[in-house]
Amino acid sequence: MTSPLFSLAGKKGLILGIANDSSIAFGCARLARQLGADVVASCLNEKARRFVEPHTGPLGIDLVNCDVEAPGELEAIVEHAVKKFGQLDFVIHSIAWAPLADLHGDVVDSSREGFARAMSISCHSFAELGRLCVPHMPNGGSMLSMTYLGSGEAVPNYGLMGPVKAALESMVRYMAMELGPKNIRVHAVSPGPILTRAGSGIANFDELMATAQAKAPLQRLVTLEEIAQLSAFLCMEAAAGMTGQTIYVDGGVHAMD
Repeated sequence: MTSPLFSLAGKKGLILGIANDSSIAFGCARLARQLGADVVASCLNEKARRFVEPHTGPLGIDLVNCDVEAPGELEAIVEHAVKKFGQLDFVIHSIAWAPLADLHGDVVDSSREGFARAMSISCHSFAELGRLCVPHMPNGGSMLSMTYLGSGEAVPNYGLMGPVKAALESMVRYMAMELGPKNIRVHAVSPGPILTRAGSGIANFDELMATAQAKAPLQRLVTLEEIAQLSAFLCMEAAAGMTGQTIYVDGGVHAMD
């Protein structure tokens, strides 16, 4: 029999950012359902829904459109989840975006507007999500966001998203400090590169993946399932003593020079 410490049975979760069945958010939502959780998940809009719903529907995942830039939509999805579940036990934020012109160019050439939008969507929306969800997490729980190695070191072609992810990881530490007294744990999960829709927007992404595989002590890339497994563990009672960390699931690349 599975220990309740290593289970999500009966847990209620909100997972943001499914673009298709290769999305990290989808991997997390699928595994959460397999482990017994009830899940409300988001996709960006009706166009994205056509690619997402065929995968979430059979799993019993309640899919809601949510554009975090659109006024009221983040509030609406939290309200929907709370009305459906009564409370929340875990929240996973897997949203990142920057204008391609800024993402593909040098950081020194990035536009003020592009940087501000990238920061708002990819970083500040996590803080907003915390503000909205915390009142509905009476028993505590977990909040996760997704980051990348380029937050702490300069990775070719990652550009503007490096500083944005650095800000996100700092946000995680401050939120962990502020929400700890409410028994809410906050983490950043840092996967190695995998081929997602978001990843495909990075210039020369094939080179980035090849470099990661060559550097990794495990001599391979990680899988969507491995990223989901770490994320699920961090939402379990077994991880109750952990908060405020950036935790890598990258085959060991972060440990190498």
